[in-house]
Amino acid sequence: MAQAIQKITLSASRDIPFNKLVLSQQNVRKIKAGISIEDLAEDIARRGLLTSLNVRPELDGDGNETGIYRIPAGGRRYRALESLISQKRLAKTAGVPCIISSGETPEVEDSLAENVQRVDLHPLDQFRAFQTLREQGQGEEDIAARFFVSVATVRQRLRLASVSPRLLDLYAADEMTLQQVMAFSITDDHVRQEQVWDTVLRSHAKEPYYIRRLLTETTIRASDRRAVYVGMEAYEAAGGGVMRDLFDEDNGGWLQDPALLEQLVTEKLRADTETLKAEEGWKWVEAAFDFPYGHTSGLRRFYGEQAEMTQAELDRHDALRAEYDKLDADYAEAEDYSEDTERRLEELGAELDRLNDRPYVFDPEEVGRGGVFISLAASGELKIERGFVRAEDEPPVEAIDIDAAGSDGNGDGPMPVSASFGGISVNGQIVSSKPTQEEDDDVVRPLSDRLVVDLTATRTVALRNALANDPAVAFIAVLHAFVLKTFYPYGSDSCLELTLQSARFSQTPGLGDTVWAKEIDQRHEAWGQDLPKSPDDLWTFLFALDEVSRQALFAHCASLSLNAVIEPWNKRTRAIAHADQVARSIGFDMVGAGWSPTVDSYLGRVTKAHILQAVREAKGDQSAELIGHLKKADMAREAERLMAGSGWLPEPLRLAANVASVDEATTETDEISNGDATGSGNFDLPEFLTDDADDVSAPADELDEQQHLDAAE
Repeated sequence: MAQAIQKITLSASRDIPFNKLVLSQQNVRKIKAGISIEDLAEDIARRGLLTSLNVRPELDGDGNETGIYRIPAGGRRYRALESLISQKRLAKTAGVPCIISSGETPEVEDSLAENVQRVDLHPLDQFRAFQTLREQGQGEEDIAARFFVSVATVRQRLRLASVSPRLLDLYAADEMTLQQVMAFSITDDHVRQEQVWDTVLRSHAKEPYYIRRLLTETTIRASDRRAVYVGMEAYEAAGGGVMRDLFDEDNGGWLQDPALLEQLVTEKLRADTETLKAEEGWKWVEAAFDFPYGHTSGLRRFYGEQAEMTQAELDRHDALRAEYDKLDADYAEAEDYSEDTERRLEELGAELDRLNDRPYVFDPEEVGRGGVFISLAASGELKIERGFVRAEDEPPVEAIDIDAAGSDGNGDGPMPVSASFGGISVNGQIVSSKPTQEEDDDVVRPLSDRLVVDLTATRTVALRNALANDPAVAFIAVLHAFVLKTFYPYGSDSCLELTLQSARFSQTPGLGDTVWAKEIDQRHEAWGQDLPKSPDDLWTFLFALDEVSRQALFAHCASLSLNAVIEPWNKRTRAIAHADQVARSIGFDMVGAGWSPTVDSYLGRVTKAHILQAVREAKGDQSAELIGHLKKADMAREAERLMAGSGWLPEPLRLAANVASVDEATTETDEISNGDATGSGNFDLPEFLTDDADDVSAPADELDEQQHLDAAE
């Protein structure tokens, strides 16, 4: 015989006057969470109490009801009602819908059950509800105000409408996370979204950042210098599409039409070039998105001068400076923050900068033979390099009539020796010429060429000895030669036969954007502004410099000649060993300088085997196994993320393990040709320095083979 099913009796409900309700001390909610009491009160005022309070009658010592009811579950609603009463918007005796518990379970259990069993709304349900409200005519701001969420939250939820219904169904079935769905929302292309999801499933890499990367791999960041230069408004006005991510910091989004952006960059650069040439009168202007590093090498550089301030500008500058200093000093002693003071200091500083940063004025004659390079700086602003003269544009050296100058050399101008005379001059006097057929002892004729050579050779040796005994002047003489070679490439020379070359690295992209190249350019520009315009004044200028400045200028010029490049046809083992010695002496290494392995700098330019080897050395075998199944492009990007901050360096950037003398650090030519990779002495050369010529092409062949394999995949 079937056992009778016990029937459940629900607790009774009725309205209880608010002034008969009190909070129970058994309520488990002690920490504030969710929307505020004030917002909940406003919601109750708008739509009424949607959920009844759970109450229990209070009993006296004899077990009789006192007429007061305790609230173990519903404390936030009680406080919201209390707030409305204090605002005179609700009467104290207003009836409150309550469910009266029979008291068979402990109060703390009822409170815990109500809070634990409450389930937050699924984000997809919230999105669909928001979408319905918007379709009914409510705006995003109105929806946000009604449900006490930010407008950004409403927009984020509504953005889920851009995700493929197939993917939303997967999310509803818990086969996809909310973070993954949000990553897909950056594009409206449902077909592309589904393609990427299928790719993600095959690759086993399902992280949101990886999804975003696949969706944006053919786009250009809005923070890219080209996009900043053109401007998003101009790009969108030309019909370009933009992908944006409402769920993550996207720095303005991604531009979907790279070809259109390149066209706009070219057109704007051309217009800016024509404007600059017309307004400033330069002989030539070259423009490019980016010039190779060292593009100005070999060109003479001349600099403009800032126009002097007028008396009115000087008075204004002094007044602003005095006001700024006083306000800044008073504010430093003040105890409280002042927005007005901060704003005034910014205004004063900006106006001082405008007065100090006056435009440079160039010599019109130099402008007529000089030119300008225009490119895009990393920030997206125009980078304008003014004042470069090509060798063919230099003014010709005019021949001077010797007779006009006078036989004694005391004419109106100097008396140089022309090549047509085939002679030699000392201190402007011709002292040697072609010998005549007859010698006349009564006539003072120029000295013989051989005698002049012997005499000046004697003077040279004596002067060398004297210079060797004066290190300070010797340093200045070398510095003088360096500066002439660095800043005055044409029409100047030194008696010191020194060679100072600056190798160009135009084959290496992106060098000009590195922090090191920018520091060099800034330092070079600063010295160029300070040095005299004429090389004839340089010697006096250098003597007037303080010792610290002379050393800094010397170091700058010397540094520009350093070359530690290893080329396939010239391994330069002795030079590279010396570069290591220099690096060790100044405590230099590429990790400390800020280099890290990225897709552009290394990982995207080597084979998969090299990538895995790098990850294995930097992070261990387990990390390498995580990316071993990926295609090369994805592997390189994942390796960059894994190796960030590891301090790993590829072999060409590492210092040799043991450094002795330069002689000990090299291998003999016959040893290298025989494949001896160990070298001589205590110096162990790395493999990339000791591979023979046949081995040089191996990495390229390996790379080609790997590219074919990747394409086949």
